[in-house]
Amino acid sequence: MKKKRKLKKKRIAKVFVFFLLLLFLGGTIYFLPKTLAKQEDKKPKEEQPVEEEKPQEVKKIKIVNEDSTSRNIAVMYNNISTVWGYQSGLQDAYLVYEMLVEGGYTRLMAIFKDATTERIGSVRSSRPYFLDYALENDALYIHFGASEQALSDISTLGVNNINGMTYSAGFWRDRTLGLATEHTAFTSMELIQKGIQKYDYRTTTEMPLLLQYNVDEIDLSSKKGAIVANKVFIEYSGSRSTTFEYDAENKVYLRSQGTAKANYEHVDYVTKKQYTAKNIITYQIPTKTIDAKGRQAMTTTGGGSGYYITDGYAVPITWEKQRRGSQTIYRYLNGEEIDVNDGNTYIEIQPVDKNLTIE
Repeated sequence: MKKKRKLKKKRIAKVFVFFLLLLFLGGTIYFLPKTLAKQEDKKPKEEQPVEEEKPQEVKKIKIVNEDSTSRNIAVMYNNISTVWGYQSGLQDAYLVYEMLVEGGYTRLMAIFKDATTERIGSVRSSRPYFLDYALENDALYIHFGASEQALSDISTLGVNNINGMTYSAGFWRDRTLGLATEHTAFTSMELIQKGIQKYDYRTTTEMPLLLQYNVDEIDLSSKKGAIVANKVFIEYSGSRSTTFEYDAENKVYLRSQGTAKANYEHVDYVTKKQYTAKNIITYQIPTKTIDAKGRQAMTTTGGGSGYYITDGYAVPITWEKQRRGSQTIYRYLNGEEIDVNDGNTYIEIQPVDKNLTIE
């Protein structure tokens, strides 16, 4: 009987121990993950790399480097019909002026900045009113000869210039063209730079660009007085005119030149491509003949009205030039200074009362 009791007690003890073991194991199973989780939480977390914000790209105009302090270079271009098809380098000029000279012809003055053009010309002589526009761009002035008045003004106004009549090393004659000698003078940016070094001219400028450029495409259609401008006809004399026709696909104007008999595409001799303009500014100034050779005098100062033309539209503008050397200011009719599209500009300055057609 005692043995049975002892066996019973042993069994009870074993059962008790078994239950204690189960309780221990259960608690371990229950609490261990939580303990480990708490310990894991206490561990220092690795820092995730912070993704750096990429700086937004600042858009800049392409026609010229606005940050450049290089001086402009102004070159007088022959534009008699004899040389049409032989002119070179105008596509590298970011600004071109066209004005009347004797004989009913026009002459061009091309403004270059930081260009490397290898063939420029043909180069012709200076006329005094072109100096006013070289000065408003603080440009080094390149020409081959000059009228008496132009020579006098170059000296009086202190215009830094390279004249092919006195510095022939800056030019060459292309006699392969079969043209009269006066139409065969060409130069390059390399030769011009050598001339600048020879005369020790200043090569930097603090003058701002003549025009304000906009990196975003300008829509003139909503401007006051805006009209469609698919074709622009500009008369200079009874025997000379300039026409721009809008190429909507490329958003530029194709340039042509006319005589009394016909109109011709204005094509570069090297590239064989027709010259184009992104922007056109046109207005009229008082002009008169001053000698038997038909040379002109022009009033470049003062003010008046004109048009700014781009992307198939034209808007009326005003212009103001206080002094010969001061920059011309162009404004919309609301008085704000115009901003122009990123591209080259032709400034067409007509004699008063000549025909201008925009359609």
